[in-house]
Parts: sequence; structure tokens; C-alpha cells
Amino acid sequence: MEVLVIGIAGGTGSGKTTLMRNLIERLGDEVTVISHDNYYHRHDDLPFEVRCKLNYDEPAAFETELMVEHLRRLKSGEAVDGPVYDFAVHNRSDQIIHLEPRSVIMVEGILIFENQALRDLMDIRIFVDTDADIRLCRRIKRDVNKRGRTMESVLIQYQETVKPMHDRYVEPSKRYANLVVPEGGKNQVALDMIMGKILRHIEENR
Repeated sequence: MEVLVIGIAGGTGSGKTTLMRNLIERLGDEVTVISHDNYYHRHDDLPFEVRCKLNYDEPAAFETELMVEHLRRLKSGEAVDGPVYDFAVHNRSDQIIHLEPRSVIMVEGILIFENQALRDLMDIRIFVDTDADIRLCRRIKRDVNKRGRTMESVLIQYQETVKPMHDRYVEPSKRYANLVVPEGGKNQVALDMIMGKILRHIEENR
């Protein structure tokens, strides 16, 4: 089976998930998703208060080598059991996520283009580009409503690590993209172009 690997990157709150969800709705069982967020390092040795203060927006925060290994195995037709990260406790959970190899694999995360080994496994690299103010508003809404954070903690983290790391790592990685999509899943023209490429790949490999 020829596998098409699509990388979807962009800053926090850029609309990566919306774009990915729209694609998945059209593709159904043809796609497997592997998220970089689940590959944050485990920190069982650190108390919660310390874990809250770690920098989660730099490359060293992720066990990317494990993600590369899992993606290679998926591309070769082998199922893998990936980690699951719990944002409420800032640590990996004891759960796993079973990932099956399929004709389309979507790789998602803010820093997936920063790592060359991971980047080289992708056939299409999409960067979702959204205004910083919009991204911040979306992050506040998500972290407060879905991750149990306070607005103050979200803003402190944004000022201390999220924005500096975005400027240092995420934004420069845009140069590796094959396609830059303004406004993510709301960009219908880009969505149709991406779907056309994916559907041609699926038809050619049936």
C-alpha cells in the first residue's frame, strides 16, 4: 500500500485541527492521525507545580524520535500503540492510542516541520497561517474551557514561552511548507485543492 503522509503545522490556535477535521470528515476510514502533542516527554519525576512551569513550546519538550519511529512503522504497514498526553496534569497518561496504517496519514503539531527526520517522512507539508491576535483568542478559549486553565495562567504562558518559541521555531519552519493556508479550515479553496490531491492518491492506489 502506497501511503500519503500529510503534515499540518502552524502556531497554536491557527486552525490546524479545524482543517484536519474537515479533511477527515470527507475521507472517513481512509485516514490515520498522529499528533505531536501526544509525544511530550513524560515527567513522572516532577511535581505538578514544576510541570506547570516547563517550556512546552520548544523542540526539546517532545520525544520526537519516538514519533519518527512510529510514523516509519505506520508507513511500512505496521500498527503502533502511541502515547496519550493529559493536558490537565501536564504529563502523559497511562492510556495508549492504537494507530492503524491507512492510505493517508496526517501528522499534526506546531513543530513538526522543525525536525528534519520527521519532515522528510511527509509527502505534503501544509502550514496554517493565522493572525497572532486570533490565535491568542482561540488559545485562551480552548485552554480555559477544555483544559481547566485560568485566563491568567494562559496569558503568562503565552508571554513567557508560547510567543517567543513561536517566533524562534514555528514561524521559521513555514519555509518548509509546500502550501501555506491562511485561516486553516475556513479556507475552502485550499481545502478543495488538498482534497483533490488526496483523492487522486487514493484512486491510484486502490
